[in-house]
Amino acid sequence: MRRFAFVQLDVFTDRPLEGNSLAVVTDGRGLSDAEMQAITREMNLSETTFILPREPEVERERGVRVRIFTIQEELPFAGHPTLGTAMALRNMSSDGARPGRVALHLNVGTIPVEFRPEADGRVFGEMRQRDPEFGSIHAPDDLARVTGLAVDDLDPDLPIQTVSTGVPFAIVPVRRLEALRGLRIDINKVLDYVAERDAKFLYFVTRETGDPASRLRARMIFSNGEDPATGSAAGCAAAWMVRYGVARPDETAVIEQGIEIKRPSRIFVRASLNGGAVTDVRVGGYTVEVLRGEIYF
Repeated sequence: MRRFAFVQLDVFTDRPLEGNSLAVVTDGRGLSDAEMQAITREMNLSETTFILPREPEVERERGVRVRIFTIQEELPFAGHPTLGTAMALRNMSSDGARPGRVALHLNVGTIPVEFRPEADGRVFGEMRQRDPEFGSIHAPDDLARVTGLAVDDLDPDLPIQTVSTGVPFAIVPVRRLEALRGLRIDINKVLDYVAERDAKFLYFVTRETGDPASRLRARMIFSNGEDPATGSAAGCAAAWMVRYGVARPDETAVIEQGIEIKRPSRIFVRASLNGGAVTDVRVGGYTVEVLRGEIYF
């Protein structure tokens, strides 16, 4: 019998049973790619991660090796798995100390996560993502055709543009919160659309929010349903916000997501502007552990 310990965390929330759930296999050595994929399907969450410990000197230089899987495929990078796995590693510290920084070696490269304990006992984590790459601008008529939105539902003052900090998302600005709430897309049409373009997913946002402290409300619908919080997309949105004046450089803004599926999430984002180029994209939030267990087969 082979046994593998795991923890489950809710990410981008400070309340259990909200945010985006993540399973973390704390030592995945000995698992094949097919077994990692099968375990991820068994968990049936947005993502499951696998920590693959290495020699301490290698981890100090390159970070802790981590692989990220959805129920369908391995991803080079994803936001809530990065933040949640880093928190799990912080909690696993063997000497009782809680490091202020954890670096993960993902397929996209090394991603550092900084932690800041707060007076109320919560711990805020923030990752720095890759500098953004701005891709194509999409025609509103094309997006209306594949999403079921009317052209008038799209915000005319902001571009629909592909942005990537590791995974490419087309940021789709919607004029009204009512239209975002009522979104009913045909996922097959969306998949056909992105297959021919430089985006992998669509990230719908609106400047009308439920919480006046939030800057954007967001939804991300994909083939496995709707994502409660999408940290990789939030990084892309942060870069897009700074480039087009929705947020000021280095200003911390909140993206609310997951409201429509009763998994409310709060994603804290910021980005810098250096000589006209958006850099230093940071995505953060809180994480709570809700479950520990063991997989055996």
